[in-house]
Amino acid sequence: MAAAAAAARPLVTVHPLDSDMAADNSSDTTLPLPDVMKSSIRPDIVNFVHANISKNHRQPYAVSKKAGHQTAAESWGTGRAVSRIPRVPGGGTHRAGQGAFGNMCRGGRMFAPTKIWRRWHRKINVNQKRYAVASAIAASAVPSLVLARGHRIESVPEIPLVVSDTAEGIEKTSYAIKALKQIGAYPDAEKAKDSHSIRPGKGKMRNRRYISRKGPLIVYGTEGSKIVKAFRNIPGVEVANVERLNLLKLAPGGHLGRFIVWTKSAFQKLDSIYGSFEKASEKKKGYVLPRAKMVNADLARIINSDEVQSVVRPIKKEVKRAPMKKNPLKNLNTLLKLNPYAKTARRMALLAEAQRTKAKKEKLDKKRKQVTKEEAASIKGAGKAWYQTMISDSDYTEFENFSKWLGVSQ
Repeated sequence: MAAAAAAARPLVTVHPLDSDMAADNSSDTTLPLPDVMKSSIRPDIVNFVHANISKNHRQPYAVSKKAGHQTAAESWGTGRAVSRIPRVPGGGTHRAGQGAFGNMCRGGRMFAPTKIWRRWHRKINVNQKRYAVASAIAASAVPSLVLARGHRIESVPEIPLVVSDTAEGIEKTSYAIKALKQIGAYPDAEKAKDSHSIRPGKGKMRNRRYISRKGPLIVYGTEGSKIVKAFRNIPGVEVANVERLNLLKLAPGGHLGRFIVWTKSAFQKLDSIYGSFEKASEKKKGYVLPRAKMVNADLARIINSDEVQSVVRPIKKEVKRAPMKKNPLKNLNTLLKLNPYAKTARRMALLAEAQRTKAKKEKLDKKRKQVTKEEAASIKGAGKAWYQTMISDSDYTEFENFSKWLGVSQ
């Protein structure tokens, strides 16, 4: 848990201010860390609640109900070689005959015109809001998160920073600046002052001309304290009552880790306002701080501890992996395991193929072999004899011979 760094410091020092302001006669120099500073830090809940709360100060906006419909346009219908969009009536002007009403037309209404009855505001569960505030307070006690948010806390003596109740008696801004310098919080206020610049984009024309970074948040405990007027004119510095802590100030932009300067009275009230993990709050009915799922979130330390390692099973050295299945039609060794006769059958097939190839080759060679003169003469003589036989057979002076030669029986 990120709050572990804060929880490791059970006492927080109260830093006194100069004697030129009302003297603080309190003998207590340390205070116990409130339980709310040890609550679990949940950026997801803070982000969700901040996004929904920030929607609650929006003002409704909408285009005029009449916009784009202030003409007696009608469609010309089909058959005029123009689209069916309504057309402005009349003549003698460029506007006549132009398309109207449609969101694709010049001067037409927008698609789905905005209405003021949109759901602008959001309800958030009270318990969820309290969880977010508790998380934001806990995050403000972790120096790494405060630094990561961009605050200048290099010269601050400790986080969380608690000052004596003398601060609540400050009336003038010059004394307020002096107090900030004394506790090392002024560099953060200067950062906010130097960052004052004009917003990029069109927002600068919409009453949001200037932007600046956030400085320290001063949290006081006494109602009606003059501290508000003293600090309100310093750029970037905001003031809040501990009874009315606002998530928009504790985690601006939904980002955890605001630099908070607590007065002693405000810091002492945190336990009564938020209660503890066992005891319910005095100010919030039935509210108990959310307990973290894990007290120690260092998983590596837990897993490697002697207690866990003594009961876990030993590491499996021999890992049995499923063998890769091979295709017997493609892999000969696999085929032979399934069918040992396949080797003999394949050999016989190869021998038969070789024999066929050899016989065919011999036959072709015999045909391609050159004929000797004697053989050629005998072949030629045989051909002539056959031709003579044909001539004599085809001599059908007598009908019987002709029919015999044709092989036809009457």
